[in-house]
Formats: sequence, C-alpha cells, structure tokens
Amino acid sequence: MFTNDTLEGRAALITGGGSGIGLEIATAYARLGASVMLVGRNEERVQAAASAIVAEGGRALALKADVRNYDEVKAAVDATVEGFGSLDILVNNAAGNFVCPTADLSPRGWQTVIDIDLNGTFYGCHAAYSHLKESRYGGSIISIITMLGVSGWPQAAHAAAAKGGILSLSRTLAVEWGGDNIRVNTISPGPIGDTEGVQRMYIEGGRGELEQKKTALGRFGKKEDIANAAVYLASSLGAYVTGENLIVDGGRWLKYVAA
Repeated sequence: MFTNDTLEGRAALITGGGSGIGLEIATAYARLGASVMLVGRNEERVQAAASAIVAEGGRALALKADVRNYDEVKAAVDATVEGFGSLDILVNNAAGNFVCPTADLSPRGWQTVIDIDLNGTFYGCHAAYSHLKESRYGGSIISIITMLGVSGWPQAAHAAAAKGGILSLSRTLAVEWGGDNIRVNTISPGPIGDTEGVQRMYIEGGRGELEQKKTALGRFGKKEDIANAAVYLASSLGAYVTGENLIVDGGRWLKYVAA
C-alpha cells in the first residue's frame, strides 16, 4: 500500500509500544523507513519488541517509562531526540481500562485511568512540542481513542471520559499548534480481533459473535488496519489533515444491535 520510503528520515515515539496496536504501528513505521522509540512500563517487553524490529532491519530503541509521570515522559522524548536526532511523530497509544459499573468505581480507579489515558497524552504532547515544532517534515501527533468516548461507554465511564477528553485536547492543539506546522489527529479503532483486549473481553467471554454483528462489516478488524491509518496520518499523504478523528471501526459507530 505504501512505498518503502514513505516515512524515510522521520523519528517516532510510540507509547505503549511493546505490544498490540502500539507495536504494530511501530513495526509498520520502521518498515517504511522511520526510526522508532518504543516506550512502556514493562522494560523487558519493550526491549524485546525493539530487538525484533532491529532483527527485521529496522531502526528501533526502547525505554521504560510510565506516562503518568511527566519527568519520565520528557526523558523518553529527550532520549528519542538524542538517539535519532529529531522527533517528528508522537503516537499516544498507552491506555488503561477495566470494566466496572460507575456506582462501584472507586476514586482511585477513576484517577488511574484518567492519569494513564488523558494525562499521559497531555504529558506526551507537552514534552514533545518544542521538538515537533522543529521537524523538517512537520510534526505529527496521533492519539488512539475510541468512538465509545463520544457516544458513552457503560461500565467504563473512566475510559470514556478520558478518551473524550483526548479528542477535545487534540482538536484544541490542532488549532493552537497548526501555525507551528504540527498536525494533531486521533484514530478511533473498533474491535480489533488480534488484540489481547478483544480476546479477553469479547471472545473468551462468549461475546465475539455479538460484537462482530455490531459492526457494519460484520467482522473484527486487524491491527494492521490501525497501523495503516497511523502511517497515513504521520506521512506526507496526510499533510493537509489535522483535527481529524479517523474512525477505523468497521462501521460500528453507525450500527445498533440489541444485546
């Protein structure tokens, strides 16, 4: 779909880059010429992921960092610039969530998800700003959210509020930072069948068929579907796209299926 030099010369930082969608995006970026910094709380996982990319001929580094800690996020940004000479792309992918009725949700549980999803995204954007502003390609920020953050997410009010907040933050920054040649967009994945989350929440719980019916296409997506969207938004192909929420959910947000 993309030429091998689509992202040639660019440096990207991907939070939550050790597995799942984050790793798929990082792998796609590396195959298309970008240098990638994988960031996550599990050092062994991100190091193994970076090693796998290097073994395929890509350029990758890894760093342990918790996006809830601004100093650690800034250190990851600085390490990216030191390692690759620039920071051109930031992918805010790190996320936390768990199922819980709102009436039973503790303040600590609420705070944990808000800290990871919303605060972590703000920290990444804030720490990366000065470097993205200097990018010779134009800076690109991509945050992974969900349309459930717009429609509401019963049993996951904390994650819904955080993802809705990220959408608003991203559109605000698209306007504020557009003059600095920084594009800010979001991607809203639907149910991605080859991720741990969908396997655990839907397939193992016996809800796989129902969740597929909730999409207009009648099937789960794949991690590469999200990675392709992230390549488009990060590259010159999306040079005039900012403030956009690219929905990659098989039409789930359009369709209603009674449980």
